[in-house]
Amino acid sequence: MAGNSFGTLLNLTTFGESHGRAIGGILDGFPSGITIDEDFIISEMERRRGGKNRFSTSRSEEDRPEILSGVFDGKSTGAPICFVIRNREQKSHDYNDIKDVFRPSHADYTYFMKYGNVDYRGGGRSSGRETACRVAAGALAKLFLREKGIEIHAGIRSIGTEADPSSEFSYPFGNDFGAVNSAMVPLFEKQIDDARAANDSVGGIVECRIYGVPTGLGDPCFDKLNAALARAVMSIGACKGFEIGDGFRAAQMRGSNFNDEMHVQDGRAAFRTNHSGGILGGISSGETIIFSAAFKPTPSISRIQNTVDRQMNERKIEIHGRHDPCIVPRALVVVEAMAALTIADYYLREKAYA
Repeated sequence: MAGNSFGTLLNLTTFGESHGRAIGGILDGFPSGITIDEDFIISEMERRRGGKNRFSTSRSEEDRPEILSGVFDGKSTGAPICFVIRNREQKSHDYNDIKDVFRPSHADYTYFMKYGNVDYRGGGRSSGRETACRVAAGALAKLFLREKGIEIHAGIRSIGTEADPSSEFSYPFGNDFGAVNSAMVPLFEKQIDDARAANDSVGGIVECRIYGVPTGLGDPCFDKLNAALARAVMSIGACKGFEIGDGFRAAQMRGSNFNDEMHVQDGRAAFRTNHSGGILGGISSGETIIFSAAFKPTPSISRIQNTVDRQMNERKIEIHGRHDPCIVPRALVVVEAMAALTIADYYLREKAYA
């Protein structure tokens, strides 16, 4: 099975299945001499961890990465950093009744048709559980970027049909939910509660901003930084849409409104607006990088749905078990992690080419 590695100079390979003994990763190319703050890594894992409130799955894994190599005396050595995260809270029997049936909008069918076999216990490699590895690696990338003055923050802009009408983005947001606008939290919570009460689920939109990125990261044509960020974020299983800057809204604007006019400020070029989202021609402009990602409703719902089985018989399916009524709050740190891995990789590439 290919497709388990990400990045060029900073390369992450993840391994393990949702209901296997463990998941983990190998982060190769990580610079030496970076202080490894394990408390920070654990705090990032805690942001993704389920079982904390009514808005997430009741599966509550401890999610404490065990670093096996690449760190000595609290600092990175330059060797590959290998870590494992034990699975201790699996309930594989939840899937016994549907092991031969393809769950709608899951990867069961495509995995089976491609590989001839599929781990039906939570989806195996296609499970959202795999993103715990990304968060651990992303936390390491954040520690590297922090030393370069680069910070990454993501917040919720919409849940279901409720969308934040403001354009402000001031971190910290002042709420535990992860909403950019605290006034939207009760409305977002009601969207999730109503969906769960109906044995259904709901999606939403995440906005992410990257501060302190120097001018010049990214390459022309096929290695554009915005394309790399899109690939990174779209690799998250539940992500179904990506836009940079004003994105699709730009299609409704005139050039005179969209163009980011320039002026001289403190002896350097500066922009009066940032409709382009901090990237021009695939290369960072020095402005804050802004992108948004759309996440689908969690496909595992307790309603009766139509599907087929492995023998191509039409079947009815009703999914039970422990699933998120909305994945968006837990996805924030995953989006940040993929952005961090991308920016760190492009930063190292730029220094290598210089």
